[in-house]
Amino acid sequence: MKVLVSGSSGLIGTALVSALGAAGHLPVRLVRGPPDPPGAITWDIDANRLDPGSLTGIDAVVHLAGAGIADHRWSDEYKRVILDSRVAGTALLVRALTTMDAPPSVLVSGSAVGFYGDRGDEVLTEESSPGTGFLAEVAQAWESAAAPASAAGIRTVYLRTGLVLSATGGTLGRLVPLFRSGLGGKIGRGRQWWSWVTLDDEVRAIMHCLEAQTVGGPTNVTAPNPVTNAEFTEGLGGALHRPTVVPVPVPAVSVVLGRERARELVLGSQRVIPSALERSGYVFRHRVLADALAALFP
Repeated sequence: MKVLVSGSSGLIGTALVSALGAAGHLPVRLVRGPPDPPGAITWDIDANRLDPGSLTGIDAVVHLAGAGIADHRWSDEYKRVILDSRVAGTALLVRALTTMDAPPSVLVSGSAVGFYGDRGDEVLTEESSPGTGFLAEVAQAWESAAAPASAAGIRTVYLRTGLVLSATGGTLGRLVPLFRSGLGGKIGRGRQWWSWVTLDDEVRAIMHCLEAQTVGGPTNVTAPNPVTNAEFTEGLGGALHRPTVVPVPVPAVSVVLGRERARELVLGSQRVIPSALERSGYVFRHRVLADALAALFP
């Protein structure tokens, strides 16, 4: 397949492009600015410009582009950047796809478990109702922007991704130096649920969604066994052979991250189960946290 990938320079996108090539597919990057590498397709979200003709011959699309959630403090201005980079970009891409004479057969469009908001101990599946809060609003608007593709007959997957675990990047990559220095600990009481997935399973799940005709609509991409923050902390400390006895006070996290960002990113609780993905036949390589961390930190 010739697969268009937006967000191809990010943690997931970089790994996905490599995996697609290794599997014999032809990944094509959708980039902002001059085409680099050669063969990439350019778009300009600010100018609302993407030529549908440039997409001729594309068989499938994986849309991951969006400003980083954890990269900056959430000023009103940056929250607008987070929202617009997802909604405006998705709307632009979908308009181009739906005006093609021969559109791709499938669109796998990014979303996140933030869709569900802070839900305590409630077990969440794709049938669960949307939540409230900034990230929930972003995810819901993001999915709504992709919905016209489904209405136009393109099989559309809303990829509700959890915390992606990689030893060298993402949230875990930022936590590892703290834990290695002995500063890691549960956040607050540690009872909030963290729904995680390894980068390896994230990429394999995306490729499964491209090929499995039965997958469509909301699809949770999280390991089948979410853990509490306390369990995550204990597991990571054990994998790195470091103590995790001192909890991180909530006020300290709020000072560092800002109150809203702390509440939604690290204190919010989402106990998410990948019902649709497993029902479609996907087999996780890393189902439990201990196995995932052992693979990441052998």
